[in-house]
Amino acid sequence: MPASVPLYLAWWLLTEYVPMDCGSVEDLARPGLANCNHTTLDHAFPVMLLLAVTGVFVLASVVVIDVVLPLRRGRRPAAWLGAAALIPVPFAVCLLLA
Repeated sequence: MPASVPLYLAWWLLTEYVPMDCGSVEDLARPGLANCNHTTLDHAFPVMLLLAVTGVFVLASVVVIDVVLPLRRGRRPAAWLGAAALIPVPFAVCLLLA
């Protein structure tokens, strides 16, 4: 479930920020922009910052749990890394249900 936070932030950036026609507040004054939202521009930096912080935390957790701990116990990390593919499943289910 903690992986849902960076996944949602990445989803927001891909669906809200990337498709916009403008990249900064100065672009709002340009004529002919159809897809430019001041609120999205306002929230883009905090979302990117949170994505970086939570993404590093989740990635570090995956590395410790799926690589370091199995290697210390003499197990192969292949099974654990295969199970790591299930990390985005709760987020995908929430997207499908929403």
